[in-house]
Amino acid sequence: MVGETICHYRVSEKIGAGGMGVIYRAEDMRLGRQVALKFLPAELAQDSVSLERFLREARAASALNHPGVCTVYAIEQQQSLHFIVMELLEGETLADKIEAGPLPAETLLDVAVQIAAALEAAHAKGIVHRDLKPANVVVNDNGQVKILDFGLAKSTVAPSSATTAVRLTNAGVTVGTLAYMSPEQARGEPLDGRTDLFSLGVVLYEMATSSLPFEGVTAAMTFDAILHSQPPPLQQHDPRLPAELNRIVRKLLEKERGFRYQTATDVMTDLLRLKRDLAAGRAAATPAEKTIAVLYLENLSRAKEDEYLRDGVTEDIVTELSKINGMRIFSRASVLPYRDAPVTPAQIGRELGAAYVLTGSLRRSESRLRINAQLVDTHSGFPLWSERYDRQMEDVFELQDEIAHRIADALRITLTPQEQEALAAKPTENLQAYDLFLRGKSYLRRMTRQDLEIALQLLETAVLLDPNFALAHAATANLCALYHYHYVREQRWLDRAVASYQRARTANADAPEAWTAAAWIHYSEANYAEAARCAREAIARNSDTEGAYYILLRSLFAGGEYQKIVALAETAVAAAGEDTNIYIPIAGAFGALGDADAERGVARQAVEALDRSLKKVPEDVRARIHLAGNYALLGRVEDALREANLAVALRPNESTVLYNLACVFALVGRKSEAMDALRKASEIGYHDRNWARRDPDLAVLRDDPEFDRLYPAQ
Repeated sequence: MVGETICHYRVSEKIGAGGMGVIYRAEDMRLGRQVALKFLPAELAQDSVSLERFLREARAASALNHPGVCTVYAIEQQQSLHFIVMELLEGETLADKIEAGPLPAETLLDVAVQIAAALEAAHAKGIVHRDLKPANVVVNDNGQVKILDFGLAKSTVAPSSATTAVRLTNAGVTVGTLAYMSPEQARGEPLDGRTDLFSLGVVLYEMATSSLPFEGVTAAMTFDAILHSQPPPLQQHDPRLPAELNRIVRKLLEKERGFRYQTATDVMTDLLRLKRDLAAGRAAATPAEKTIAVLYLENLSRAKEDEYLRDGVTEDIVTELSKINGMRIFSRASVLPYRDAPVTPAQIGRELGAAYVLTGSLRRSESRLRINAQLVDTHSGFPLWSERYDRQMEDVFELQDEIAHRIADALRITLTPQEQEALAAKPTENLQAYDLFLRGKSYLRRMTRQDLEIALQLLETAVLLDPNFALAHAATANLCALYHYHYVREQRWLDRAVASYQRARTANADAPEAWTAAAWIHYSEANYAEAARCAREAIARNSDTEGAYYILLRSLFAGGEYQKIVALAETAVAAAGEDTNIYIPIAGAFGALGDADAERGVARQAVEALDRSLKKVPEDVRARIHLAGNYALLGRVEDALREANLAVALRPNESTVLYNLACVFALVGRKSEAMDALRKASEIGYHDRNWARRDPDLAVLRDDPEFDRLYPAQ
């Protein structure tokens, strides 16, 4: 067509070609401007679906008046020729830029912010691109980004009654470019704006590394990588890249869209913040920071009864190091995947972005405690400091204090008088009370009636030995509120909870654990807004506070604030560590919102976490019945019934187990058995009418008069 005049456009040169069209440079002779003409190939023009898809590209792009989207001027036809008149873009594609090597962080962020802004505009109009990739992004000499090729774009807005909806994609058919597809796209599921955000994550990864995060020798292997594999962290390709960029990319590449960024606006906000911090010199590359991952000490005695001790000592070392301002310590949840795993410091450094790893072992022999510890530089592999301690158990607090001081010395950090005072502070002066407290917490986490009763005996003895033991008082308050909520609705349990909470605050007015206990007290009284406020107070003081996110999300669920739970889901899971309870309100929120895909995604995560937990503590009945419920959500009926039957056999008269058994039966369609289990749960003490009426697992029972009798609406 070069040299021809089509309508009032004089074609001058061919500048590109693709599956859905050939692109030419042309002059608009009426307006005297250079334009691009995209022609639908003649063989496709005869196909109604291809023609409609071609026209849809023009309609989608023309609906967007945004500087980051290639402008469409007109749709034209001359005889059998169909073409789109578009803005002529000068520059090179992002694919060409990436081929020359990784983009500098500043350039990458500038491009990424512009892409996110363009997606924000498209999604606001209900348009999902569905084929975002570097080849569809043009960057001009001034750094201006333009997204083009909306040939696969889809409107998420329902067509009006006056519009004829043309079905261009069959159900279950994947569309897009394989390497940039989201997991839901690869599975042929319905899509929304979050699928573009996954593709943006792939593009960011490729800009930063010049390699794709998901690759395979065959298409099937690439599909499998998208669905199941995690790419190496960005720092494995370039240690100078900011850790925050790796966090943003990982969140964009979440397999389950419920845990992904929910809007392009959120992505843009985080990218702009990182861009600002880089410009101000506050987002230094991770290796320059004094970041430490404290691994769980290896239990050399292999005695199961010492697990609580090694966990407690490790977590207390984390707490001690967190008091030093010159260090950044990774949370418990960050390092849990590496517990007892055969990993090297270098691997942890790459995957977490940690500059240093504190590793070691613990062995208890009667009244003596032996600890080996060393601080390793993750980049050189050499230890900066190592020490072997052989002390009496009663010296455990001094030992933790000494380790913190030695690490500060090794990193050349001068402690302030306030930091030295904070390190010298002990949770209790009584070693036996400390031991009982750690044991009590291990039972408290299981939450069944029998476990709570054992935990209470241990904690009561701990506070008798040390009446000023704030953490033990807080745990007792938490326990009594739980016992009141789950099992015995008698005022004396709330009174005990309040009394223990007040003692905890007297001993340590700012203890975040006391605020978590307060949240459970308010929750047990159905004061959900105040419970959520107290949980946020705990998190504000220490985001790593055990159980704080669980009671926050549970309070939000009880108050019907499902979208707030969705917004907090990723943060909550990251902070919760081994607290598998965190998945309960998250799955419930997605279920209540009708997002079945996201609910199943949470269930898959929960199954993995619960399976790990049960390998460690197979007698944890609460974990087992929740595993059954998640199997039921995933349609794994035999697995669900097996685990449920085992849980009931272990605790046949436990109200919470029977309630969850009802959920399992309801999810697998055994309605009469579900109602029978729910009736028994109610008879022996399951009282939470609000939760039962909101629980999406019991949806099939709500039209049964018996359900209304058991849990009447207000």
